[in-house]
Amino acid sequence: MNHLSDVPPRQGLVVFLNGTSSSGKSSIAAELLPMLDEPYFHLPVDAFHAMRSRVPVPPDALPTVLHRTWQGFHRAVAGMAAAGNNVVVDHVLSAEWRLRDCLAVLSAPDVVLVGVHCDAAELTRRERERGDRPEGLAVRQLAQVHAHGVYDLECDTGRSSARECALRIKEFLPDRPRPTAFERLRTRS
Repeated sequence: MNHLSDVPPRQGLVVFLNGTSSSGKSSIAAELLPMLDEPYFHLPVDAFHAMRSRVPVPPDALPTVLHRTWQGFHRAVAGMAAAGNNVVVDHVLSAEWRLRDCLAVLSAPDVVLVGVHCDAAELTRRERERGDRPEGLAVRQLAQVHAHGVYDLECDTGRSSARECALRIKEFLPDRPRPTAFERLRTRS
């Protein structure tokens, strides 16, 4: 019988997909997980928001509730990786504090930051087709989501399929260059 003390410690890898709403992050993650050689968990921020009870939140309290949700999400990702689990995260760094918080809690050498891009016209089309997001949300997020400008790898889901993007990520993982984007961003902070 294996005991927890028999499990060698290791830091899990975090594949961090950053892009606007409707940019294709979840689609990339869905394609990526089955093609990876080790087990990975997909932790989408939307799942954390969906776990919150449906108790009405007063409008003046909503920003605090959302802030705490994002902070908890970051720490859950960090905890999973610290326990040795590999994680694919899909995230929207549409507020500067979110990036700073992730830089503070995640192990920078073990994060592969992937920029998921998509042009405004395609984002608008996808958003309309989904029907579950406020109109114009993705386009409003464009400037801030990629404002930090540093990635380990970038893909464009308007030009490549989710599967093609996932294959690029899979091929990138074995020979990741150092310093990582997270390491470079930490030195800028």
